[in-house]
Amino acid sequence: MLDLVPRDRIKGLSFLATDPTMSLLSGEAEGIESVQGAAEEILALDPDLVLAGEYTTGPTVDLLRRLGRRVEIVPMASSFEGIRQVVRRLAALTGEKDRGEALIADFDMRLQEVKTRAVARSDGPRPRAVAFQVNSLASGEGSLVDEVLSQAGFANLARSARVGPGGRLPLETLISDPPDLIVRANSARDFRTVLGDNLRHPAFQALEQTRPSVDMPMNEWLCGTTRIVKAVERLAVAREQLILRAEATR
Repeated sequence: MLDLVPRDRIKGLSFLATDPTMSLLSGEAEGIESVQGAAEEILALDPDLVLAGEYTTGPTVDLLRRLGRRVEIVPMASSFEGIRQVVRRLAALTGEKDRGEALIADFDMRLQEVKTRAVARSDGPRPRAVAFQVNSLASGEGSLVDEVLSQAGFANLARSARVGPGGRLPLETLISDPPDLIVRANSARDFRTVLGDNLRHPAFQALEQTRPSVDMPMNEWLCGTTRIVKAVERLAVAREQLILRAEATR
């Protein structure tokens, strides 16, 4: 919404929009009413349109609809095409079709620029990368992270490695068959509980001494918006640096 419509048309945003660890737009969301998702606070804002996620609390959605409020469920995009579809749907709902198409055009133009640069420097198999997250999670095929890696010119290690329950990539597996690039998809500083211990493990830190690594902050890839192209561009630069280092050692 912040990308599509003027601020004065937005009555409220999810409290998650103001969390800088999860939202790239946390600064832009400041000053707009923050909501937790209770029906009472939504009704107090008296909006013309309520946008809810697929996993928004069902009772709130049900009550708002029974009270005659217009509620639209917005699916979570798990692909770049899904992002385009969501943008177009929201643009249609808000009467901002031109703005929606402009967002998509900029998104596609930046992706094409990355692709053009990658083709110019592709003289062999794609380098392998893995986006390693807290709790040893790694995103495989059918995820936004997988498409980010692919669009940036990498082969996603999580597609071929034996990933355990819940998408966990054991640290032992990562160390025994390390990728060309380690993408830190979370920062251990943001997770001070045991969930982040895999990123603080001495074995992982030792691996980073032998393999290049790059940060891809969670707020760049967590949500399916056109701004995810920033993560693609970041990784594309890392790929170019990998190739330059390889050429320098030949």
